[in-house]
Amino acid sequence: MAKEKINMPQLGESVTEGTISTWLVSPGDKVNKYDPIAEVMTDKVNAEVPSSFTGTIKELAAAEGDTIAVGELMCYIETEEKAEESKPSDKEVSEEKQEKTGEDAPSADQSMKKRYSPAVLRMAQENDIDLDQVNGTGRGGRITRKDIEKVIKSGNMPSPGGSHEHQGSKTDTADKIPSAPKAAAAKPAESMPGDIEIPVTGVRKAIAQNMVRSKQEIPHAWMTVEVDVTDLVNYRNQVKNEFKQKEGFSLTFFAFFVKAVAQAIKEFPQMNSTWAGDKIIQRKDINLSIAVAKDQELFVPVIKNADEKSIKGIARDIYDLAMKARSGKLTADDMKGGTFTVNNTGSFGSIHSMGVINHPQAAILQIESIVKRPVIINDMFAARDMVNLSLSLDHRVLDGLICGQFLARVKDILENTNKDNSNIY
Repeated sequence: MAKEKINMPQLGESVTEGTISTWLVSPGDKVNKYDPIAEVMTDKVNAEVPSSFTGTIKELAAAEGDTIAVGELMCYIETEEKAEESKPSDKEVSEEKQEKTGEDAPSADQSMKKRYSPAVLRMAQENDIDLDQVNGTGRGGRITRKDIEKVIKSGNMPSPGGSHEHQGSKTDTADKIPSAPKAAAAKPAESMPGDIEIPVTGVRKAIAQNMVRSKQEIPHAWMTVEVDVTDLVNYRNQVKNEFKQKEGFSLTFFAFFVKAVAQAIKEFPQMNSTWAGDKIIQRKDINLSIAVAKDQELFVPVIKNADEKSIKGIARDIYDLAMKARSGKLTADDMKGGTFTVNNTGSFGSIHSMGVINHPQAAILQIESIVKRPVIINDMFAARDMVNLSLSLDHRVLDGLICGQFLARVKDILENTNKDNSNIY
């Protein structure tokens, strides 16, 4: 018999950690290779993690609700392989001892002190922690996620430029330099009698982290245009029943908007970009992320190569992705590769909103509710179907000129969508 580790797998591009929402096994359970052992939630996808071995679950290293980094231990499994085949090397034994010792005292070797994982960097940024003042207990003095959690739990978080018990004369010098008063850390709100406390876990936690990161890193700007979609509404209403009968799914207004956006992005490829520090990456594929809600959970699956698809093809993708989201069957592949987000806020009756950009994309377009409004045409009032398109943009990547031209093109496409010059197929 051999005891093996099952670690957190990479469940999507740029994913650095996952939250265990449900364990599907318990210690003593026998599993086959590839059997699901846990449901894991990331900021990209809700997925099942398969077993890497055939054997018996011996120990769960994390509880439901715990968030662990990619590559970290999830559980131990006892396999039927010969012990000799999986006997750890002297180096591995040494490293394991060092990690155990490191939980109590920092290593004298500080060669890895400056090597930070993405999860450590993000936690430090979110909590304003100066990593130079944190003692790492990992190999070579590397700072681990547990080190940061320990600092946060202690409440004594070293901030950038702050004093440290080993700084010596630096502290004395700092005392002589006047500085602006630092705002006190906000105390968490306290519950009152009758209040209901809802733990922030799973998708809600991932959404919160992603939104904070987007607002902290991306300088948002906004633009809105008003579009007359009377002809589009009439056209869709004329064909929707026949379409539903023939295809087996609904032809929504949203499919027309997604098609128009994909066409306009093809003409203005700057909208299909990502900020990458010292460069801007302009994506070749037009993969449109769409928001799909399931109870209190929000997923952002992707319509791949939307510019190459007909309105019918896009309507089919919207239907399929929505069904998969609501039945919990979205895969990591369904969620990855998005280059621009189109959000159907109009389904909730919203007429104007300012979306938070889906990091690391450069823009998000809110499709608001179609509303009958009086409009002046040839100096006379007419009842028209009007919709607002609200664009949030990353001002590091995009400027008002290109975004204005992009929105004008989307407006032009939509206002000229009718039975005479449009083809659903």
